[in-house]
Amino acid sequence: MAIGGDAAGLEIGVGDGAGDDNIILNPEFDSGLDNWSGNGCKLELHDSLDDGKVVPANGKYFVAATGRTDTWNGVQQDVTSRMQRKLLYEATATVRLHGGAAGASVAPCEVRATLGVQTADGRQQYLAVGKSSTVSDKEWVQLQGKILLNSTVAKASIYIEGPPAGVDVLLDSLVVKHAQKTPPAPAPDFEKLEYGANIIQNSNLDDGLNGWFPLGPCTLSIHDGGPRVLPPMAQESLAPLDDEPLNGKHIHVTNRTQTWMGPAQVITDKLTLYATYQVSAWVRVGGGATSPQNINVAVAVDSQWLNGGQVLAIDERWYEVGGAFRVEADKPATRVMVYVQGPDAGVDLMVAGLQVFPVDRKARVKHLKRLTDKVRKRDVVLKVTGADGGAAAAKDDIVDVRVRQVSNSFPLGACIMRTNMDNEDFVDFFTKNFNWAVFGNELKWYWTEPQRGQVNYSDADDLLRLCSDHGMSVRGHCIFWEVENAVQQWVKTLSHDDLSAAVKSRITDLLTRYKGKFKHYDVNNEMLHGSFYQDKLGKDIRATMFKTAGELDPDALLFVNDYNVESMCDIRATPEAYIQQIVGLQEQGAPVGGVGLQGHVSNPVGPVIRSVLDRLAVLGLPIWFTEVDVSSANEHVRADDLEVMLREAYAHPAVEGVMLWGFWELFMSRDDAHLVDAEGEVNEAGRRLLQLKREWLTHAHGKADANGEFKFRGHHGEYHVDVTTATGKISQTFTVDKDDAPLVLNIKV
Repeated sequence: MAIGGDAAGLEIGVGDGAGDDNIILNPEFDSGLDNWSGNGCKLELHDSLDDGKVVPANGKYFVAATGRTDTWNGVQQDVTSRMQRKLLYEATATVRLHGGAAGASVAPCEVRATLGVQTADGRQQYLAVGKSSTVSDKEWVQLQGKILLNSTVAKASIYIEGPPAGVDVLLDSLVVKHAQKTPPAPAPDFEKLEYGANIIQNSNLDDGLNGWFPLGPCTLSIHDGGPRVLPPMAQESLAPLDDEPLNGKHIHVTNRTQTWMGPAQVITDKLTLYATYQVSAWVRVGGGATSPQNINVAVAVDSQWLNGGQVLAIDERWYEVGGAFRVEADKPATRVMVYVQGPDAGVDLMVAGLQVFPVDRKARVKHLKRLTDKVRKRDVVLKVTGADGGAAAAKDDIVDVRVRQVSNSFPLGACIMRTNMDNEDFVDFFTKNFNWAVFGNELKWYWTEPQRGQVNYSDADDLLRLCSDHGMSVRGHCIFWEVENAVQQWVKTLSHDDLSAAVKSRITDLLTRYKGKFKHYDVNNEMLHGSFYQDKLGKDIRATMFKTAGELDPDALLFVNDYNVESMCDIRATPEAYIQQIVGLQEQGAPVGGVGLQGHVSNPVGPVIRSVLDRLAVLGLPIWFTEVDVSSANEHVRADDLEVMLREAYAHPAVEGVMLWGFWELFMSRDDAHLVDAEGEVNEAGRRLLQLKREWLTHAHGKADANGEFKFRGHHGEYHVDVTTATGKISQTFTVDKDDAPLVLNIKV
């Protein structure tokens, strides 16, 4: 039943029902439509609809946004005077859809809560608060999310939007409160965890098929002729814990009528929550396959499916499959099963030496430190001489030398977006802890030209100016994006000739405008996972993009960039497929200058990461991790994940830089991935980053020897040295570049 008509302005009153700390006024419409308005539509107040079939979920009334002619139309409230910047808010909206006067049934669709902001300098921003894609006319649904306002604003309004035009949006209540901080969970207890112990029963098949069962009505049997050594990735993790060879036995699976059929084991009682398990096995397909076959080690955790690793078998050889998984939950799962699956129905599957074991990350750190010492350090000899050129120590009894590294030259960067510039706390952490930058969206084509002919580089210009002011190098991400859902609608509708012209215009305008400004460009993002431009413009377009970019900005390194390659979990993105793509581009004359691994990794395991890096290193190109983020609800586990990624990268000679895909809460592409919370507090993962940065700075102190020499081995980068003798003190700065030969520096006192 309708209670009132159009909204009547923005009178300020006190709402009931949500507590004094709710910044939304009249949150359950007890005061009618006071403080509410329609954003491009009309509002109606109701106590029921459809003869009582739709009634309020909480209070006495709800509001309907009617007469909607666009997706952004909906109910809104101005919160300008009540929302504080740099304060984290939690929002909960109770919403529903309605077919309007016609009463037509409404299919489920996405409804969003959005904060629309006009900044003090006139820029318009739209910040996502929360959304649900399952809102319908059947029941009330809660949208939940968080908001952080970075900017000083002239106006801020929160509104509900999303459904197609003509669909009424119902709002029952809206609560926006300052988010209460939850104490972080303690580090998981791994005291009783036996690292390296295989939790697969009878892995070597010495006891027949005991412990194994067929998943589905397939047939398992044991045969000889399998590999007699552990797969290399397992060897690297288990040495020197387990050097036992395999016995050559393997499981042969026949009568497979579905892709998911294969050998399985239940491992429920053997898992430790939050522990990272490495997966390793030899796998093979039998005859009858007419195309490459996907083979996957899968982990079923109750109703959840986890990917333990994948490989693409292109012939009947034995292949190593490797990966990792982790079960994160408040309580143990009811049932956990590991199984091997994937090949087409009718294709036989063979499995040998399946290993699933918890990884000892601390043990690997010692190994990585030794590798780091070889790859990222150089011997330095400081020769202290007197004015006559003789050794200072020969004249003076004491020559005190104190060396302090000011900065490490290894590129360590992070992602920044235009809205982050308005938060001085974000900028402070960003500029103090990183020496490279990449823009989240602001250089992408859909951002700079959302509508045909409406080109705007102002956000990119602002970000570039900030980075330049702080001496930061910048990666250009990205010129094009090959995945179709990342291509703006107007580009999709172009004819072949118009698209070709638009592509040429885009690359010419961008690289001419910013010539010399970006050290790298990701030329055509994610070519392993998309083919929009290649499908529309032919197989030569990718090489043409590289060649054109190289001609327009010859000093920029031109990168391929893709995801999942480093994880061994995606048959579209195997290291071999990446190498084949890069070599193919080079054969077409494309000046590919670098290999980008995005690094959106879950449960990283060192030997798996290093195996991929070793394979890609044969290309002889610099490898960069370009978009690293790791995710875990437990920030101690998240810190361990981040440390794995950073140490593996820093210890590998082919890796020349690492970029984090954000670090600040609410400005990450994944949940539970931030290093700093929304209000600026550094968490355990952030502290681990800072700890590694300190570890990778060299400090040395001592006396020069009788020859006036002081020797040390230090990380590459900038240094400051103080030399003190009986007659005075001299200070000097110097740079330790990468080189195998010792750096000899003469210091006269």
